[in-house]
Amino acid sequence: MARPLPTPVLTDGGEMYESAAKIYPHDVDGRFQRLRKLAVFWLLGMYYVFPWLQWNGRQMVLFDLPARQFHIFGLTFWPQDFVYLSLLLMMAAFALFLFTALAGRLWCGYACPQTVWTETFMWMERWTEGSRNQRIKLDAAPMSWNKFRRKASKQFLWVVFSLWTGFTFVGFFSPIRDLGAGLLALDIGAWEGFWMLFYSAATYGNAGYLREQVCKYMCPYARFQGAMFDRNTLLISYDTARGEPRGARSKQADYKVLGLGDCIDCTVCVQVCPTGIDIRRGLQYECIACGACIDACDSVMDKMGYPRGLVRYSTQNAIEGKPSRVLRPRMVIYAIILLALLGGFSWSLLNRVPLIVDVMRDRNALYRETGDGRVENAYTIKLVNKDAHDHVFEIAVEAPVAMRILHGGEQHEQQHETHERGHRTRLLQFKVDEQSVREIPLTLSAARADAKGRIDIEFIVTNETDRGVNYRQKSSFIGPL
Repeated sequence: MARPLPTPVLTDGGEMYESAAKIYPHDVDGRFQRLRKLAVFWLLGMYYVFPWLQWNGRQMVLFDLPARQFHIFGLTFWPQDFVYLSLLLMMAAFALFLFTALAGRLWCGYACPQTVWTETFMWMERWTEGSRNQRIKLDAAPMSWNKFRRKASKQFLWVVFSLWTGFTFVGFFSPIRDLGAGLLALDIGAWEGFWMLFYSAATYGNAGYLREQVCKYMCPYARFQGAMFDRNTLLISYDTARGEPRGARSKQADYKVLGLGDCIDCTVCVQVCPTGIDIRRGLQYECIACGACIDACDSVMDKMGYPRGLVRYSTQNAIEGKPSRVLRPRMVIYAIILLALLGGFSWSLLNRVPLIVDVMRDRNALYRETGDGRVENAYTIKLVNKDAHDHVFEIAVEAPVAMRILHGGEQHEQQHETHERGHRTRLLQFKVDEQSVREIPLTLSAARADAKGRIDIEFIVTNETDRGVNYRQKSSFIGPL
């Protein structure tokens, strides 16, 4: 059962709430903590290394906001590719649902940025201030040269790491090599400097001081996680039936004769918890499923010669001795949806057309009539070449009536065809440079006798470099009624 929130009470100073006490987590080793360290190195490695890597002569991951281009692993995405971001967010959401329904707050314990950076800051704290007991004594001791030296060393590492984090963050949006050169020359933009300092300060404050308070009071995920749990979700649980009644005893004592359970009440599981909870009190919203208490309890059980698993990943049904089923309908549904989204995302990327066409009809005038008895409509064709190479495109218009195409006020060389779908007029070719946009003003002209009311037409853009790539967009031609 979740632990109730504390009732507001007046402290001796007359304040409604008492400031949170600092938590001193004990260092622990075990299979879950090794997995967490591996996750920290992997995730931080991607964060700090990816901006420095090159792909086809360009930064491998770069979100170029001024150019409205997003370069990711050799692919360039534009604002018009918003569907890919939507698919990514949907996949992330269903992956979160799946893993939470399977094993609780795995994201919080192993991959959340708050967890990853907090763990890194705690490593620096241990390097400079020592073990848990040494840190407690150091904070309680009066200021001395030893205390000043250790505290200053910790702050130095925290500040440098925070600044490096802020610099790397900005490096995802501004070429990091140019940013580094500008920083050395003290020549960076105001916005770049602002976000660098802002993100550095956020990292320093959240990972250095707020720590578990972000998870307890600021993160909404801890609040709605209960909606995704059920009695068959794998959660970090204390086996009450096996552990109680708890009590201290010697390793040689026959605790069964003493009427004790397996828990020796050493409180190591509490000392290693980064949020300071006692897992023996049941499921609590502060638990981030890091598994530190499991590793700590297993090490104690090994020393006592007892079986492991007094604190373990288990379901509520299993703890209560009831049948438990990890694979259940909701898990299958989440997995099927996630695989379908992943398949659609992969197929879409593999068959991605490196061309965006936008046809904009002149809204200022429906049509205009010329002296030679023809009707004209003006359009602007926007061609976006998303590829890393220059391409030549051919523009054609397909309509139920014969039309002419004028570019720059002149009728250029064009080819007219008639087939079962109507009339097709091909215009001369246009070159569009790599990863650039070109706007082409065009005017369509039709005989007044044919141009009556609204006529449905279709613009066809064909890549002359790769004839298999073509794009169709419907529009309309307006004439007098």
